[in-house]
Amino acid sequence: MFTINPMPQQLPSDLIALLEKCEVATIGHVLHSGFVDRDIRAVLPSKRVAGTAVTVRIPHADSTALHYLTKLVRAGDVVVIDRSGDDKHACWGGVITHCMKNAGVKAGVIDGPATDFSEIVKTDMPVWCRGPSPITTKILGTEGQINVPVSVGGQVVEPGDAVLCDESGVIVLKPNEAEVYAKRAIEMQERELVTLERLRNGEKLPDISGATAHVEGKLVKH
Repeated sequence: MFTINPMPQQLPSDLIALLEKCEVATIGHVLHSGFVDRDIRAVLPSKRVAGTAVTVRIPHADSTALHYLTKLVRAGDVVVIDRSGDDKHACWGGVITHCMKNAGVKAGVIDGPATDFSEIVKTDMPVWCRGPSPITTKILGTEGQINVPVSVGGQVVEPGDAVLCDESGVIVLKPNEAEVYAKRAIEMQERELVTLERLRNGEKLPDISGATAHVEGKLVKH
C-alpha cells in the first residue's frame, strides 16, 4: 500500500551554495548523464535552485502520498515526483504550492504536469514539470512511496541526491560527486567571462576557441 522511508540526510549548506553558482548548461559541457528529460521545464525560468532530493512515487490519479509528504519536508529539500508514467493528472497545484513554500522547500520536479500556474508564479515557488493540465489527482488512498529510488525524466533519483535546477533544465548528482562538478563548472564560467571580454576587444571566437586552427589546418586546397 504505502511505503514511508526516513527522510534523507540533507546536503551541507556550503555545497548547496556552491551548486547554486553553477549553470546546469555549464555542467552539460562536462557530463552527458544525470540530466532529466528536457521536456521537464521551469515554470519560473528565472530561478536557479539546488537542494537535497526527497523522492515520492505516486500512481495514476492518487496523490495521497504527496499530501502526506507535506508534513515531512524540510527547508532546503527538492521534492522529486515520479508519476509512474501518468501524463494526464496534475498532482501539484495551488494548495501543494503553498504547503511546500511554507515549509521552505526549494523546488518541485515533476515527471508529469502541474496546475494552477498563476499560484506558482504568485507564490514564487520554483517548479519544473511537463506543462499544465486541468485534470487533477485525488486523495484515493490506494498506494504511494516516499523516499525510495525513483525514475524521473529518464534518470534514477535516490533520496539524498543533489538536485540543481535552472532555466536550462535539471541535473541530479551524487553527493560525493557534486562538489567536484560544481567547482569545475564555476571555473568554466569564469573562463567564459574572460572570453567575452576578449570578444568585446575585437578578437574572433574561432581564433579563441581553436576552431580556426582546426579548419585552416585541414582545408582542402583546390
